[in-house]
Formats: sequence, structure tokens, C-alpha cells
Amino acid sequence: MLEKPLAVYIHWPFCLSKCPYCDFNSHVRDKVEQERWKNALLRELAYMHSHAPDFTVTSIFFGGGTPSLMPADTVEALIVAVGKLWKNADDIEITLEANPTSVEANSFADFKRAGVNRVSLGVQSLRDNELKFLGRGHSAGEAIRAIELARKTFDRYSFDLIYARPNQTLEDWDNELSEALQLAGSHLSLYQLTIEENTAFHHAYAKGGFVLPDEELSEALYRLTEEKMCLHGLTPYEVSNYARIGQESRHNLSYWRGDSYIGVGAGAHGRINVNGKRVATQTLKSPERWLENVEKSGNAVEVWQEITPEIEVEERVMMGLRLRDGINYRDFQIHTGLDLEKHINLSKRDFYIGQGLLEDDKNALKTTLKGRLLLNKLTAELF
Repeated sequence: MLEKPLAVYIHWPFCLSKCPYCDFNSHVRDKVEQERWKNALLRELAYMHSHAPDFTVTSIFFGGGTPSLMPADTVEALIVAVGKLWKNADDIEITLEANPTSVEANSFADFKRAGVNRVSLGVQSLRDNELKFLGRGHSAGEAIRAIELARKTFDRYSFDLIYARPNQTLEDWDNELSEALQLAGSHLSLYQLTIEENTAFHHAYAKGGFVLPDEELSEALYRLTEEKMCLHGLTPYEVSNYARIGQESRHNLSYWRGDSYIGVGAGAHGRINVNGKRVATQTLKSPERWLENVEKSGNAVEVWQEITPEIEVEERVMMGLRLRDGINYRDFQIHTGLDLEKHINLSKRDFYIGQGLLEDDKNALKTTLKGRLLLNKLTAELF
């Protein structure tokens, strides 16, 4: 096992359009000065390395925004730079998020040559009317062609779908999920539609523009999803992620398990161990301000803050309960030096165990299927 694993997240903040459900740090710009952005990302990588040099990189993740809008030579330059700055694991996972438009799918071969070995497609639906509602720029036919091209190009690929949409029935989702499973490889991400603040959907929903499934239907949709995925051999290893054994997203597991990761690019977050202390980082969110600061100072970090034991416990519980394996008490103590049971509300824990929302086998604290539907509530009340 690697003694000091590190995940590297590279954020590309630009999109062709802003989806109405999206609250990520993504922006629409008429023109992007590609060479300036490449050089700035390279500089911020070098800055992060100066503070966290003694790690082995297990994964690189190009997220966004829409990183498939990046030129392949920029992706390659960043991958090469990571390999020069740090030691890379022999089986390093290098993922790039992509939209399934024809233009972006035609770049898959170039991305593979650049070093990408896993692609994650933002499909979101296999129904044209639902793609229109979700503000997506591709059709169902384009999505299917992109998935098929990804399957031919990469050894590992995944795609996302959003369900629990307005007016969606169990039968509707059952049929769509069956079609998705015919296209799927070893990993799928399936998210129930949530309304995030400061999005177009937030304003429309508040005005009664559409209605989401109620709690009973949401639970039934989730149960159906888990049952079908398990029958297909895809294990629900996280609240919204399903994979064959050994094909989980290593990068995202780094977040959920509380490993070290750095983030470069506008609005990127990081958590790294520096001189025995766990530090939280965040860069400026505005693309223009980020670029200006990196060119001037070599980085655009606006938050560099030591994480207190209380915050570390909260973050590890919040992330760990997302995983089907939960939070292992012994591993938690090894990584933090803290006793989990001394930092959570034990009466609330026992109450929710009695309600069938949590499980505790004395080795690990886990959510049940029903508990995963109430994850935010459980996390808040455990503190």
C-alpha cells in the first residue's frame, strides 16, 4: 500500500452553456486564451508541489466545467507535468469528464494519446425531451454514439444519469435504466435531481415551474435503482455510484476516504497533509481573477487553513457515510488520532440505528439504503 497517496484535481471552468441544475464553478465565455490557461495551470501545479512534494500520485481528474473543451495538447502537458513533479503510481487512473456532443466525442482518440485512460460522460438522460428540460446540448442519439465510441477507445469509461425528474414514474425509470445498462461498462453514476441554490432550476422550482417526486416515490426510485444495478453486477459503493468490484473511481474514493488531494484551477479545493497538519485549500473562483493571480504570483490560492480536529471529524463522517462500507472505527483513529465515538452524538447514533437508518457492527458505522436517502439530515444530527 502506498504510504502517501495523492489525488490531483484539475479544474477547467468553461462550458458552452450553463445547465439549469448546475451549481459547479462553470462559466460561459466567447473566447478562451488556451496558451495562457495551460501555462497558468502548469504554474499552479508547481506551486502545489512545492508544499506537498513527497507524495505518490494515484489519480488525476480533469473536471469542470467541460474539460473535454480543452485542447488535447494542454491535457498532455498537464499529465506530463504531474509525472515530472511527483512519482506516479504504476496503475495511475487519469479521468477526463466529457460531454457527449459529436465535436467532443471526436477528440477521444486524441485524449487517449495524451494519457487519459478513463472518461466520464455527462449523458444525464437517454430521452430527448428530458435532455431539453435539463438544458443539455446533445441528443439521446449523440449520447449513445459517444458511449459506444468511449467503449471502443478507453478500457474504462463511465457515464452519468439524472433521475427522479418531474413526472418520472417507476416504469419510466425502469425502462431508461435498462437501456443504460445495455450501454454501461464497469461503472455508472446515477443522481437523483436536487435543487441547488443560485441555479435556474432553483428559481423555477420556487415559482412552481415544476414539481419533483415526493419522498415515497424518491425512495422507490432509489430502491429500484439499487436492485437493478446489483442484478447487473454493479455494486453501490457510494450513494450515487455503482461499479464492478475493483472498478470504482479511485479518484473520488480519495475524497470519500479522507486521503490527500490537491486542486488547481479556478475554484478548486484541496486537502493535503503538510508537516503533520491537515490543510484545506481553495483557489479563487472567478476565472479572470484566478488567471491574473497565477500569472502574477504563481498561484491563486485564497484559502490555506489548518483543519481543526472538529472539522476533520465532521468532514470524514460526512464523506465516509456516503460509502457503503461506512467509517471503519480503527482506520478513523489511525488516520486522525481521534476516537470517533468521542466526537459524535452517541444518543443520535443509537436512535438512528433503532430507526433502521444506520448500522454499527462494532467495526464500522454505516448508512442503510433508507439512511442514504437522508444522508444530510443524519450527518447534521450526529454532531
